[in-house]
Parts: sequence; C-alpha cells; structure tokens
Amino acid sequence: MTGLLAATTSAADKRAAFKAGLTSGRIQRFPGAFNPLVAKLIQEIGFEGVYVSGAVLSADLGLPDIGLTTLTEVAGRGQQIARVTDLPVLIDADTGFGEPMSAARTVTVMEDAGIAGLHLEDQVNPKRCGHLDGKAVVPTEDMVRRLSAAVAARRDPNFVICARTDAAGIEGIDAAIDRAKAYADAGADLIFTEALHTPAEFEKFRAAVSIPLLANMTEFGKSELLAAEVLDSIGFNAVIYPVTTLRLAMFAAEAGLREIYTQGTQAGLLDKMQHRSRLYELLQYERYNEFDTDIFNFTLGRNQ
Repeated sequence: MTGLLAATTSAADKRAAFKAGLTSGRIQRFPGAFNPLVAKLIQEIGFEGVYVSGAVLSADLGLPDIGLTTLTEVAGRGQQIARVTDLPVLIDADTGFGEPMSAARTVTVMEDAGIAGLHLEDQVNPKRCGHLDGKAVVPTEDMVRRLSAAVAARRDPNFVICARTDAAGIEGIDAAIDRAKAYADAGADLIFTEALHTPAEFEKFRAAVSIPLLANMTEFGKSELLAAEVLDSIGFNAVIYPVTTLRLAMFAAEAGLREIYTQGTQAGLLDKMQHRSRLYELLQYERYNEFDTDIFNFTLGRNQ
C-alpha cells in the first residue's frame, strides 16, 4: 500500500526532477497549493510541480503579505504539502527571514521539510507583495551575500535556489537584468523576474540572461497573463500561478456563504460543490479501507 499515507517519491528524487525539468526544453508549470489537498489535485491533473506562495500562506492566516510570517510557519506548511505529492515543491522564502545567516538556515530547514527549491528576493526586509507599489530593493551586493550564504548552506546540490528580483518596477528592466546576472554568478539556479509587463519585456530578459528563468502569472497584477505556450516559446523555463486556486476557492466560498445567509439553505449550491464521492476518490478512501482489511484480518485463538 505504498503511496497511501505519504508520497512515494523521495525528496532527493523530487529535487532531481525539478533540476532536470528546468533544462528539459519544456516549461515547468507550478500552480499554487493553499493546502495539501490542492497539491494532490495538481498532481492528479498532470502539472510538473507545486508552488507554495508566501502571499497565500499569509492570507490563509488572515494577514497581509508584508513579511509577518515566520520561517517555522512557512516551512511547516511546506512540509505538509510536500509530503502528500510526488511532484517537486517550490516555496516562497521571502527575503530568507532575516540576514544572510538566516537565509542559510532557511535553506537547511526547507531541505529537511522535503522541499525541492525556494526563492529568495532582493527586497528590503520586511518585504511586501511583489505587485504592490512602494517596494524597495537592497543593494545588489547585499542580495549577493544573501544568496551566497544560501548556496553555501545547501547540502543537496539539486535543491534549487531561485533568486527573485523586484528591481524591474523600481530601477528599470536593464538594472533588473544586471542584478539577475550578478545573482547567477552568486550561484542561483533560477531567476524569478517579478512584475514584468509585456511579452517584449519577457523576451528582453530571456535574451540577456543565460540561466533558467521563472515567470509569475498572478492575476490582477502588473504582468499581462501569458499562456504557458507563449512563455515556453519565449524561452522561459518555469511558470507559477501562485494565488489562483485560493482566489477560485474564496470566490466560491463567499458566494455560497452569501446565498446561505439570504436563502437559509445551501440546497441551491449543490451543483457548484465538489461531490462527496469525488472528495473520497481524491483522498483514496477505498485504498485506506483495503489497507485496514489487509492489516486487521486476523482473529485471536483462545490459547493465544
């Protein structure tokens, strides 16, 4: 009954798959999971990976995305998600939860949690959501120290360290490209280009940077929503959809609650709900029943 209580793929194999996927010539699609159950759905549908968003984790706790969450909270949720899926999990580690030594510790904690990779950003700590105005970035040399500490702390060479730059909206695309090159030289495996606007900007970044690139296709932000095929044709290696599943779920939950409030019943909402049988299928209830039967199918004799 392997794969029942937890994923069967080891953390090392997930990391190797993530690293290989970045150079496979096929864009790696990482939808965000706001809980482990969504991660199981992402795997079942056939995506290449799972993303854990810091903004989503903050929102789940009823907090804004302004650097209020802790390493322990983020790693704990990441571990819960990683343990149920055979897909690699990429997690948002903000600025590393402190100075360079904290970024180094963050890498070791995420490795121990079974995560396949993390991204660190060049914002001033505490950070804010990448699609908000009023952001500030640290000097390039400060981010290089942050990254260098993270790379030095890594024990599994396949653990992906992604450097996110928020400089495009502050210092301009050329400055963001210069930063990306410096971050690649510091040992980053992947560059996350935040808040680019148009295909031309994505193309300019791709032409200038030699290592794998990640695009953020978040809704209601500063980037035009480009199809995965378009990003793939531009030459991007990975794409995240960080808040999509939470937005879908919260819209449905709010609409349903308002109907119950006004109508006094959920009877009119049944066709908008995941059926009990589908939930049981996703959770593999039938296999758990078989597992119980296989283990507890003995009887005790009188003389035992």
